[in-house]
Amino acid sequence: MPLTQHTRGLIISLSALIYLPLLGGCTAAVVATTATLASTIHDRRSNDAVMDDQEIKLRARTTLSKHPEISDHSRIHVTSFNRRVLIFGQAETRELAHKFAQIVSHQPKVKSIYNEVEVRPLADNLDVSGDSALTSKIKGSLWRISIKGFDPTRVKVSTTLGNVYLLGLVTAEEGPAIVEHVRSISGVKKVIEIFEYLEG
Repeated sequence: MPLTQHTRGLIISLSALIYLPLLGGCTAAVVATTATLASTIHDRRSNDAVMDDQEIKLRARTTLSKHPEISDHSRIHVTSFNRRVLIFGQAETRELAHKFAQIVSHQPKVKSIYNEVEVRPLADNLDVSGDSALTSKIKGSLWRISIKGFDPTRVKVSTTLGNVYLLGLVTAEEGPAIVEHVRSISGVKKVIEIFEYLEG
């Protein structure tokens, strides 16, 4: 059976991964690359989009650390899906969030940006721990959604202070079902849908 372009790209990427340790690559880079490549097996994004999303996210986080006038007065998180960037969390002023969104929007490969940063007291470590637990609970519960062909690993879930952000490439049937399901989960305060819908 002929290999698809997606599968060929994955094989080439995995082959390159095998040789990374021999070339002196650090363990963290190998682990990160392994996780990224593994995610492409069931992903609806192209291999290039998956890798671009990792680059965009890391570049944005590095940018934030280089701007202490923003990072010292905010708790901003960044994620990217199909080159669409979501920034969320808390900031002391709207201007701080806007400034960071503007910087990120001009970075390479970014198609669009969603600024969901709230002006409110910053989350503390206890809040972050609770959000992490809620995210894990949501991801696990998505397996209970009964739709033919639905793969929960295609849904990116991010949470802050009980607000849940959903990203992914989904069908017209999957999107509303996912949102309705997540809204019913204990601990979820608000669901913000940032899905891209597949045609057809």
